[in-house]
Amino acid sequence: MTLTRRTLLGTLLATPALAQDGWPSRPIRLVVPFPPGGPTDIMGRLLAQALEVDLRVPVVVENRAGATGAIGSTAVMQSPPDGYTLVVGTLGSHALQPLIAKTPAYDPRRDFTPVALFATIANVLMVHPGVNVRSAAELVALLKAEPGKHNYGSAGIGSPIHLSAVLLEAVAGVQAQHIPYRGSAPAIQDLQGGRLTFMFDAVPSAMGAIQGNAVRALAVTTPNRIAALPDLPTMQEAGIRPYDAYTWNAIFAPPRTPEPLVARLNAAIGAITARPEFRARATALGADAATSTPEALRALVAAEMEKWRGIVETAGARES
Repeated sequence: MTLTRRTLLGTLLATPALAQDGWPSRPIRLVVPFPPGGPTDIMGRLLAQALEVDLRVPVVVENRAGATGAIGSTAVMQSPPDGYTLVVGTLGSHALQPLIAKTPAYDPRRDFTPVALFATIANVLMVHPGVNVRSAAELVALLKAEPGKHNYGSAGIGSPIHLSAVLLEAVAGVQAQHIPYRGSAPAIQDLQGGRLTFMFDAVPSAMGAIQGNAVRALAVTTPNRIAALPDLPTMQEAGIRPYDAYTWNAIFAPPRTPEPLVARLNAAIGAITARPEFRARATALGADAATSTPEALRALVAAEMEKWRGIVETAGARES
């Protein structure tokens, strides 16, 4: 999904009218539909800083959290399609939320203009250091040996890290008690305190606890190992197959945003994510820089909704 140099150059040359038309001439609002300090906020601010330099206007990050990203995303959907209001969409906000909500606020395949993917983010399986397991396979063995005894935390019912655990239960044939929290931070605190046996979390928000040895990381959820934790095996390497669960960050604009604006933004994001310094910073934060065409991002959203539909039903995560 990476833009080639030829494609990037062609896109830039195809949109000179934008500069003549004066876009951008004022601050751009980048809505992060989740709380400050989480992985989406971390990566959104990293991109915003780079966009400010390239577009030469302030890019103001606004956190509008709630309803698995629906509140902030809906605000952007209802904004003028003028290139000045964008949202950082994720697996949660732009694939899972419409599957979970009793009355979805939007259909992400129809109600947003996809711009570009800019990061992929693995989840990581962790246990409290006092739990006597050293691998994902050993955790599965423990859950099978002691059914109903163990619990796990998540950022809330239907969140990506909740569904990562549901996928583990389905693939490995185990069961554990789910304890939902209002965000992953309090769940990690209880994991560190020994009140939870295990949990999944996005790598960027879990890195501090992992590096501080407050938790023991067992595996990442992507098919391949990640640059941020190169020595940590994947779930599939641990024999838990098939298993593939990751989230992503992407930029979406309101519906009916003009194609020249989308092309300009896509080219700017592609140029940023191709830079070694951005890629290194993303890796340090626990993510992998990425990019895509708008069409590829639209296809990703549709594929993710289809992939997770059954898991949402299995988890009983749909609002009644």
